[in-house]
Amino acid sequence: MSTRNQFQDELQELYADILHMADLVGEALDKSMESLIQQQQEMAENVIAKDNEIDKLEQSINDKAILLIAKQQPVATDLRRIVSALRVMIDIERMGDNAKNIAKSSIRLLDNPSSVPPDLSHMHHQVKKMLHTAVLAFEQEDISLAGKLAELDDEVDRVYKRVVSDLLYETATRPDQIEYVMQMSFCARYLERFADHITNIGESILYMVKGESVNLNK
Repeated sequence: MSTRNQFQDELQELYADILHMADLVGEALDKSMESLIQQQQEMAENVIAKDNEIDKLEQSINDKAILLIAKQQPVATDLRRIVSALRVMIDIERMGDNAKNIAKSSIRLLDNPSSVPPDLSHMHHQVKKMLHTAVLAFEQEDISLAGKLAELDDEVDRVYKRVVSDLLYETATRPDQIEYVMQMSFCARYLERFADHITNIGESILYMVKGESVNLNK
C-alpha cells in the first residue's frame, strides 16, 4: 500500500470514529431529554455513566490523530483536515457534557415533578435537526450544508429566549417553583450551548474545505 493510500485509510478511520462519537452524543441527548420528560432516574443515570465512553473515545481519537501526524507528517490540505477533525471532536465531546448536564437536572427534579415546557421539546427537535445536518456536512465535506447551521441555530436562540422569559414569569407567579424554574432554565441553556457547538462544527467544516475561518455564531 502506498503512503498516500495509507494516509487516506487512517484519515477515514479517524472520521468514522468521530461520526460514531456524534451518534453516541445524539443518543445521549435523546435519552437525557426523555429522562427529563418522563422523570426516569435510571435512564438519566445511564446517560451520566455512558459519558465516560464518550470521553474515552475522545482520547482514542486524539491519540490516533497525533500518531497520524507523527507518521505521515501531512502538510497543507491534509494537515488542515486532521486539525479540523480534532476541532469537530472537541465540540462533540462538549455536546456530550451538555447532554449529561440535562440528565443531572432531571434527577434534581425528581422531588419536584412538573411538566416540561413545550418550547424545550421544540429546542430539542431543532438541535437534533442541526446535528443531523452537521453530520451529513462532515461526511460529505459539504460547505452548503455547513452554512445552513447558522440559520438553524438562530431558531434555537429565538426559542431559548422565549423559554427563559416564560420561566421568569413562572417565578413571579409561582415562587414555590424556584427549583423547577432554575433547572428548566439550565436545561434550556444546555440545549442552546449544544446548538452553538454544532454551529462550531459548521465553522470547522468550512475551514477544512476552504481554508478560511468563518464565524457562524454571530
